[in-house]
Amino acid sequence: MGERDFVRGDDRLERLLRRPGMAEAVEALDAEGDELDRVHAMSLAMVREAGKRTQAEIAHELGISQGAVSQMERREDMLLSTLRSYITATGAQNPRIIVTVNGHDVELAI
Repeated sequence: MGERDFVRGDDRLERLLRRPGMAEAVEALDAEGDELDRVHAMSLAMVREAGKRTQAEIAHELGISQGAVSQMERREDMLLSTLRSYITATGAQNPRIIVTVNGHDVELAI
């Protein structure tokens, strides 16, 4: 591959985005990812709100900053032990995960 054949990554990206519908497809995927992140964050925040707890109260109980709790609520994934600590700090009791396998609910303690 000669120097003339080299295509910079930014140039290739620009060419791809000029294809009909490509920019819109990328934008839709970005929006979908943002929505999935928002739904995840809402679900953790909703657990906290159901327990009538503030981020500051959760932070105090966990021994972390309020900002760390905010980041935790926006996090895409976390260790089960971290999730259990967070959920327990909201006042939830007996935290568990329920999955359906072959039509049967299986309960996992966390």
